[in-house]
Amino acid sequence: MFKIVKRQEMAEGTVILNEIEAPLIAKKAKPGQFVILKANETGERIPLTIADTDTEKGTITIIFMIVGKSTALFSTLKEGEGYMDVIGPLGKPTHIEKLGKVVCVGGGTGVAVLHPITRALKEIGNHVFCVIGARNRDLLILEEKMKAASHELLVCTDDGSYGHHGFVTDVLKDLLTKNDDIKLVVAIGPVPMMKACSGLTKEFGVKTLVSLNPIMVDGTGMCGGCRVTVGGKTKFACVDGPEFDGHEVDFDELSLRLRAYVEDEKKSHECFLEKIKG
Repeated sequence: MFKIVKRQEMAEGTVILNEIEAPLIAKKAKPGQFVILKANETGERIPLTIADTDTEKGTITIIFMIVGKSTALFSTLKEGEGYMDVIGPLGKPTHIEKLGKVVCVGGGTGVAVLHPITRALKEIGNHVFCVIGARNRDLLILEEKMKAASHELLVCTDDGSYGHHGFVTDVLKDLLTKNDDIKLVVAIGPVPMMKACSGLTKEFGVKTLVSLNPIMVDGTGMCGGCRVTVGGKTKFACVDGPEFDGHEVDFDELSLRLRAYVEDEKKSHECFLEKIKG
């Protein structure tokens, strides 16, 4: 068992942070990589990006939003309980290099994925602007951690309850307009957000990395479930990614594939909620 040593509810209880004992993974994990977790013998395998590691404690941190049966099941696990399986680190780590000025853009739980990447880019000597957004102030996560991981943090909310009233693309466009020496943008969040950011940065000719979250089963390149089209070629997010050039990703195809099992997931989630209510 991989024991949960810390559990924290975030974003009005819709987002859960778990710090999990996994010393071997904590020792090897690098920014951008992910793990696959399974709660019990009959549970579904779920890929989640590693939001943080602590090699001294031998722990990794994962952050997830409750959206279906499996994440609802994960949310019922308490401190002292644990996951049956935690496999990783998987995927290619982010290529971290000193470039100069970079912008890290995160939306929703994508901010958790972005955190270790942002920190690593700053530690190597880049000047890091960070833009994070959510629908409202209550749904923002990791604000203080992102502030510490960057040189300048800019916050957006769709409803204007905090920070800039509008989308992260508004702030990103302003940064690109005022800084013609930005060398890299890393955008991680909902698919529409990553698509919009990539379209904007393409206009400015700035290299852009996105982290994709297609349906995934084994995480080792065997099943082909996580296939995406990048630059007109089929790639597997689990072994070729999860990060790709945002200017080459077919986001429309990705969106269609992500919606393939929405109705089944909804029914499964409803059945699970009825079961735990008794």
